[in-house]
Amino acid sequence: MRIDKFLANQDIGSRSQVKQYIKKGMISINGTVCKSPEQKIDENTDQISYNGTVIGYQKHHYYMLNKPAGCVSATNDNLHTTILDLLKGSVSVKNLFPVGRLDIDTEGLLLITDDGELSHNLLSPSKHVAKTYFARIDGLVTEEHIKAFKAGLDIGDDKPTKPGTLVIKSTNPDTSTSEILLTITEGRYHQVKRSFEALGMKVTYLKRLSMGSLALDEALAPGEFRELTETELQALIQKIF
Repeated sequence: MRIDKFLANQDIGSRSQVKQYIKKGMISINGTVCKSPEQKIDENTDQISYNGTVIGYQKHHYYMLNKPAGCVSATNDNLHTTILDLLKGSVSVKNLFPVGRLDIDTEGLLLITDDGELSHNLLSPSKHVAKTYFARIDGLVTEEHIKAFKAGLDIGDDKPTKPGTLVIKSTNPDTSTSEILLTITEGRYHQVKRSFEALGMKVTYLKRLSMGSLALDEALAPGEFRELTETELQALIQKIF
């Protein structure tokens, strides 16, 4: 790999910025100052330094975003703020994409990566990756609804939903509202909202809390993100491979 491409991929700077760093003698390869942005390296064995700091090679990048409402799960959009707009300026967003999608008014956990294989496996129906949501419901959720989710619901598709686990956190008879947790293993279009609509109720607030072994870091305010820890990443990988 060319040294300038390597450095740009590791978020050291743009290609043009990296060339300036090399020109100023700020980049070293195995202890020797790099002279050309075209110099080839072995990213797996060569030791690359920027301003005296060794740069570890990272083939893929993984970010946990607490998606805010009003933001679309897309890489570009002419009308709305995208999830990549939230990352720009802090990290290189080249080749990054969201793993699955959350509706524009849905908040919570969204994994953003450039690892296509991991994304494919997390979204594959055959992997049965569980996703847990917190929701506020316009309507009183009862034990009968728990049974209905467990049996599978007709939401207008060719076949009923796979069994889901519904937990009632609270109900308020005065306002006829409820708060629930719902765990599902599919990712159908508007599945949570359509499921409650099939039961004659409406979702008024929706937030994804987890996907597989990955749980939303509650220290992240809406719109904030961070890299996955190695422990989080390995737990995800072990779950699906």
